[in-house]
Amino acid sequence: MRLWLIRHGATDWSEEGRLCGWTDIPLSAQGRSQARPLRPRLDGRVFEGVWTSDLTRASEFACLAAGRAETDPRLREIDFGELEGRRWVDCDRSTRDALAGFDGFVAPGGESVARLEERVGAFLASLRPGEHLLFTHGGVIRLLTRRVGLASYPAPGELTIVEWADTDAE
Repeated sequence: MRLWLIRHGATDWSEEGRLCGWTDIPLSAQGRSQARPLRPRLDGRVFEGVWTSDLTRASEFACLAAGRAETDPRLREIDFGELEGRRWVDCDRSTRDALAGFDGFVAPGGESVARLEERVGAFLASLRPGEHLLFTHGGVIRLLTRRVGLASYPAPGELTIVEWADTDAE
């Protein structure tokens, strides 16, 4: 299966360096403009499925870049719990280190990366083979790219294409 992963565009919170997991914030003007360059690249492509997180910033970005997408809450960002809205620079060193390390991170009052992996894995297991376009969040894309051996972290509005194989089925 080939996954076309697109991180939604900027929001006022992301521009301020705030963690915005499940808080439903719209795109900023900059975030909306980041969708425009993707439209010509996606026009005319045929995907087995076009999917988006149900959060406004991702679904609005999908509409602007692709014109359509089916929503699925399993594509949401990690739930940052008590860290929602907190600026990265205001988090203590141990929280920043845990989040940077990623795999063992557990948000206080929120979600663990392990739980994020379970719900994203359940979504992927429901897909038919083929090419799928996913409009989602930095944490989801970081999880998926790390699982295929990529260390990159996409900027807002950036496209990453990965070949995905169900490693549990092997």
